[in-house]
Amino acid sequence: MKVAVEELESCKRRLAVEAPIDVVQKEWERAYGRVQKRASLPGFRRGHVPRSLVKLHFADDVRREVAEHLIPDVYRQALSEARIAPVNEPDLQNLTLEENAPLSFTAVVEVKPAIPLADYRGVDVEHASASVTDAEVGETLERKREQHAEFRSVERAAAAGDLVVVDYTLAPADHEPTTATGYHFLVGSGTVLPEIDAAVVGLRAGDERDVSLRFADDHRMESLRGKSGTAHVKVGEVKEKILPTLDDEFAKVLGDFDTLEAVRAEVRKQLEAAREADSRRALEDKVVDALLARHEFAVPDAMVMRQVAHQVEHTRDRLRRQGVDPEAIQWDYTEDELEAEIEKFARASQRPAPAVRRMMEKNGDLEALRHGLRERKTLDILIEHARIKA
Repeated sequence: MKVAVEELESCKRRLAVEAPIDVVQKEWERAYGRVQKRASLPGFRRGHVPRSLVKLHFADDVRREVAEHLIPDVYRQALSEARIAPVNEPDLQNLTLEENAPLSFTAVVEVKPAIPLADYRGVDVEHASASVTDAEVGETLERKREQHAEFRSVERAAAAGDLVVVDYTLAPADHEPTTATGYHFLVGSGTVLPEIDAAVVGLRAGDERDVSLRFADDHRMESLRGKSGTAHVKVGEVKEKILPTLDDEFAKVLGDFDTLEAVRAEVRKQLEAAREADSRRALEDKVVDALLARHEFAVPDAMVMRQVAHQVEHTRDRLRRQGVDPEAIQWDYTEDELEAEIEKFARASQRPAPAVRRMMEKNGDLEALRHGLRERKTLDILIEHARIKA
C-alpha cells in the first residue's frame, strides 16, 4: 500500500492512498460471491445466477459491497502506516474504484495540535482569596429565616412584603379578557405587573379595585408588547410574613444544634469551604490562562464543534431538570444566522463558505452548529426573563 501525507494546516492532513490491484481484486471476488448468493433472476433459483449475469445485472450491488468493505479497511490501514489519529471522520476525495485496477483516494482529516511545551513554571498571576465576613454569615442566617417564614392571615390592609390572595380579570386592548381565582403573590416582589402590584396596597380582604395598565415593550408575549389594558382585582386574603426569632430555639429547627452560636459556627465553616473551593477554581483558571498565553496553537474545527454539541446537550439536560421540554421550545434562530456562523468558520479557515458547509453537513457538524445557536438563544431568553440583583 502507498500512503503519502501532506500537511495542509497545523491541524489538517491530506492522505493520498493507493491499494494494490491484488488486494482490490480479492475484495471484488468476495463481493461477487456475496451478491451471487442472494441474487435472483427469472429462470434461475436464488443463489444460482451465473457470474456473467451477476456482473451484468448486479454491477452496482457488487461495487457497493466492495466500497463498504474495502475502503474502510484500506483507510484504517493507511492511518496506521501514517501514524495519524484523526479527530473527525475523513473527507474522501478523488476516489477511484474499478475492477482490475488499484484503489486510490485522498482523505482530508483533522488531527490534534502539536503543542511544544514552553516554560510552565513561575507564571505570574494576581489572586487573593477574601475571607468570610460576619455580614455574610448574617445574610445566610437571614435567608434561613426566610425559608422558615410563616404567613398568617391579618385583618389589616395589604402592604409591601405581605402575601395576598386575589381574583383578577385582565383585559388587554384587542384581546379576550383572562381571569384567575386564588392567585397569590408577594406584594412588592415584582412578580406581577407593576400596576396590579400597586393596586393591592391598602386593600383589605373583600376590597376590589379597577386599574389601567400598560404592557412593557419587551413583554414576553409579542402580541401584548406596548399594549394598554385594564385589570379588575379583588383581594380575598391578606397574609403577613412572620419570621422566626433568631435564637437557640430556631437553631434546633435547623438541625442538630443546641445554640444559635453553633449554627453561626457551622454556617461560617460552610461558607469558608465554599469560598476556598471558589478561590481554588479561580486560581486554576488564572494559571491556565497564563499558560495558554505562552502557547499558541490551532484547534481543529471538529473538536470545537464536539465541545459545542456537549454544551448544547448539557443545556438541554438542565432545561429538562427545570421542567422545560427542550423539544417544545420555539427556537428563534434563522438560516441567515446559521449561514453567518458558517461564514465565520470559512474566514477563519480561509476556505470558501460552500465548501465549509458541505464538509460540516457530511461530518454532522452542521447539526451541532444548529444546536449551538439554539443554546445561545435559550440562554438569551433565560437571562432576559431572569431577576438579576446587583
